[in-house]
Amino acid sequence: MNASEWWRTAVIYQIYPRSFADSTGDGIGDLNGITSRLDALHELGVDAVWLSPFYTSPQHDAGYDVANYCDVDPLFGTLADFDRLLAAAHARDIRVIVDLVPNHSSNEHEWFKAALASAPGSPERARYIFRDGKGKDGSEPPNNWQSVFGGPMWTRITEADGAPGQWYLHIFDVSQPDFDWCNDEVRAEFRRILRFWLDRGVDGFRVDVAHGLIKAPGLPDYTPPPVAAGSMGDGVAACPPYWGQDGVHEIYRDWRVLADEYPGARIFCAEAWVDPLSFAAKWVRPDEMHQAFNFAYLSTPWEAGALRVVIDESIAAFSGVSAPATWVLSNHDVVRHATRLSLTGKNLQGDGIGPRSPGIPRYEDGLRRARAATLLMLALPGSVYLFQGEELGLPEDVELPDAARQDPTWFRTHGERYGRDGCRVPLPWESEGPSYGFGPTAASWLPQPRLWAQLARDQQTGRDDSTLTLYQRALRIRRARNLGGGELTWVRGCGRSAVAFTNGTLTVLANTGGAPISLLPLLSGSHVLITSSPTVGSTVPPDTTVWLAKR
Repeated sequence: MNASEWWRTAVIYQIYPRSFADSTGDGIGDLNGITSRLDALHELGVDAVWLSPFYTSPQHDAGYDVANYCDVDPLFGTLADFDRLLAAAHARDIRVIVDLVPNHSSNEHEWFKAALASAPGSPERARYIFRDGKGKDGSEPPNNWQSVFGGPMWTRITEADGAPGQWYLHIFDVSQPDFDWCNDEVRAEFRRILRFWLDRGVDGFRVDVAHGLIKAPGLPDYTPPPVAAGSMGDGVAACPPYWGQDGVHEIYRDWRVLADEYPGARIFCAEAWVDPLSFAAKWVRPDEMHQAFNFAYLSTPWEAGALRVVIDESIAAFSGVSAPATWVLSNHDVVRHATRLSLTGKNLQGDGIGPRSPGIPRYEDGLRRARAATLLMLALPGSVYLFQGEELGLPEDVELPDAARQDPTWFRTHGERYGRDGCRVPLPWESEGPSYGFGPTAASWLPQPRLWAQLARDQQTGRDDSTLTLYQRALRIRRARNLGGGELTWVRGCGRSAVAFTNGTLTVLANTGGAPISLLPLLSGSHVLITSSPTVGSTVPPDTTVWLAKR
């Protein structure tokens, strides 16, 4: 493997800026807060960080409604603060990937303001998807598409003269109008945006809604199957006219040519909620993006048969286009895996769980399974994404006061679903500090649960049994043994509830079942290197993963 292709084996840590570290005491995390905590990430052993949006934004959707793609929102600091963060990360051999949101802008973007002030058919409106309505008076939406956030995917505007006007498309919130990517001016503007950040020295981009930029010609009506309601992607089989259209690949080929002009392997990672994995692999063909999030793996239950299938399919699909498989268990849009993997009730992506969701696990039980799942994931060949706080074993916070909730899902579902607030609660750094060390005051944009005191980083540092120590040790071994660049071979004969394989000099056994599994067939000439929970004699208890190495 070319040494410059760092992304093939990288461990990339997602930072959700408003919840990572607050340097000012206003209760909102910021860029200087991130810079102040980079040593902790260096000690953890990650190769890169991915920063969720920090651009100028009215924050209707936590920054994914961008008003200015080339500046920092004052909530988070300044461009000078970003430059200091970037330099400090690079000084610690940590690369920096930034979020890019190309499907839509904020309705407060200067372009959209100009579109509203201009006439139908104008160049300003052509940057977005404006259409006349149906019916004699144009009072019906142009088609029947339903927004991911609920309600029609279209909103009618009032023209400058006060008359009812055209409709604009927004796959997500009404405040997030979709760009028209058939427009050359849009394509040129995003080339400018890419160069702005690449010239500053960023190492790559995570591309939001990378499957949504191109819509089917004619914008035909489409009714998704009921099972897909509320999903970020309806699946390739249903072929929705607003997801996964072939034209997106032309855009990414153009971007790849641009990025390859820069030294140091600047990368793109696709957030493409499409299936099957063979379809997702189209985003990472050799002349397109470098990585695509493996949402199929994230969505797989803690069940041996299902895990073996998704691992096989992932490696086959991505290696088939010379790309690395990626592995991820948590992010800012899903229930944290310290809770999610032990749930028994329904958990729609983006909606999360709710006040009447059954089967929310005890913290200790959820953590045990999460540690096992993490150790399994970190042994797989390819690249890994971690979400801030998972190295502390943070669970989903299901005890937020209703009055404190901010996710649009909570309001859209009239309190039936919590949405994503529970995975976005600010991190605990010091058990005795105000806001558990998140900032210099007690302010926290989402209230933190009392459990954070015992899970704070200072309480886990140097403790052999802590989740933080487990992550640190596993990442050191992963790097030393080049597990990311290795090759998986299945080990048979360990039982139906076992996920067992070798990767280089390592043998891995994960017990997903309810009964212990004997280690004796694997112990000959080997010793236990690391385990997610204590073994009992020569057996692996339920919800436990063990790494063994040759003596």
